[in-house]
Amino acid sequence: MESAGNEIVFKKETISKLLTLSFQEEKTKVSGDAVVLVGEMLKVFVEEATRRSVKQAINEDCDTVNVEHFEKILPQLGFRPISSNYPGHTKDLPFPLLDF
Repeated sequence: MESAGNEIVFKKETISKLLTLSFQEEKTKVSGDAVVLVGEMLKVFVEEATRRSVKQAINEDCDTVNVEHFEKILPQLGFRPISSNYPGHTKDLPFPLLDF
């Protein structure tokens, strides 16, 4: 993610790669319009997550936002942590795996 001032910008190549990694069929392609649309959705998601994380930090009388504030607002955005017993989880990651 690049930041130009306060604007959130994702590289199209990154979005395209993330989308293709989630496809079950190797032949599935992503159109340029789909990449732009997903980029806009990611931008809205990141902006909302940022706002909610800041609000969480303020509610806890903190001067800075940290990862714990972000983790606390994830359920509000439709994410839920899943256990390492999840069938698709094959290795330990340094962060919690999320499912939505």
